[in-house]
Amino acid sequence: MPANGLAVVAIGGNALIRDRGHESIPDQYEMVCNLAVDIAGMIETGWNVVVTHGNGPQVGFILRRSELSIDEVPPVPMDYAGGDIQGAVGYMFVKALRNEFRRRGIRREAAALVTQTIVDRRDPAFANPVKPIGSHMDEARARELAAKFHWTVREDAGRGWRRVVPSPKPQVIIETGVIRALASDGFVVVCCGGGGIPVIEDENGNLKGVEAVIDKDLASSLLARSLGADALVLPTGVEKVAVDFNKPTQRWLDRMTLAEARRHQRDDQFDAGSMGPKVAALIEFVGAGGKFGLITNPPNLARALREETGTRVVSA
Repeated sequence: MPANGLAVVAIGGNALIRDRGHESIPDQYEMVCNLAVDIAGMIETGWNVVVTHGNGPQVGFILRRSELSIDEVPPVPMDYAGGDIQGAVGYMFVKALRNEFRRRGIRREAAALVTQTIVDRRDPAFANPVKPIGSHMDEARARELAAKFHWTVREDAGRGWRRVVPSPKPQVIIETGVIRALASDGFVVVCCGGGGIPVIEDENGNLKGVEAVIDKDLASSLLARSLGADALVLPTGVEKVAVDFNKPTQRWLDRMTLAEARRHQRDDQFDAGSMGPKVAALIEFVGAGGKFGLITNPPNLARALREETGTRVVSA
């Protein structure tokens, strides 16, 4: 194992999209190439790296295409949309990393792995779908599609109607052993896209894909714990985590102990739709014995690993 150990780096799906004017696949690949530079830099400083990624916007594009053609071809089930994106984004990373390794003379290879994540079929989330997916539509169209395809639809904050799906908690990442073996052999593994394809086990232990969304950061924390990783790194849009965000008393944090992170979490310091799941993921990881968790933005990743910036979560 390299000198610094194993790090799981969890990249958000939005990190691949610079802005609304740069959503094409070539634009996303350009962002992946930039991230490949940061990952290669980690490897040069002695880290072994497993890469996970989100897929929210990308799955949204697939579902939008599916909705536009829904009167001509059957809709794409969510688990298959997740599989599509794991392959496509995995291809981007494998290609970009190979090119960057070649440029730097790094004798490593990347491998992308389609990953499934078991969720509990009795998870309460299945009784209360809340995660919006796909495009906005008017109420009549939403109810028509809901009746035809057994969807749950809801009004979305005055912007129209959308389909909503459950967001159950990840329980087991099926391919953990394969990921561990590849990482131990020196491969940079790209896996667990979108938190993994959500599957349930039936009464006979057979797997079945479900229409759901798994939080990428919570799944990455589970993977990091299962691998016995040393670090869980969550690149995001800000250099550091703040308390009292956007208030006159706002304060940027360099470091949080587990106790401090839990206290801030109880005080609702972190938005449930953005920073909250990231901090929760790091609390789970460090609380289970991980050396440290880290939140920063991609341009500052190398500096944050040297403890020059970013927000680090440690046990004490």
